[in-house]
Amino acid sequence: MKAIITVVGKDKAGIVAGVSAKIAELGLNIDDITQTVMDEFFTMMAVVSAEEKKDFTALRSELEAFGETLNVKINIQGSAIFDAMHNL
Repeated sequence: MKAIITVVGKDKAGIVAGVSAKIAELGLNIDDITQTVMDEFFTMMAVVSAEEKKDFTALRSELEAFGETLNVKINIQGSAIFDAMHNL
């Protein structure tokens, strides 16, 4: 299983640490990650994977709830969506 996680919100200390810890807690590995601060807004994109299939509904729910604790918006999408877009 491979997926893309995005994080957007007002910049503050601890976002990368918190999101990375949550990703590990969910049994996902970070394959690639990038983050930047644009003006006062934090943005992050991570490619994550797991050896076994994961329930995207449960992952999405967990990440959205965790994002609320950090005051950021976290989204997860399967990489198959992006693969399909390039095959049209």
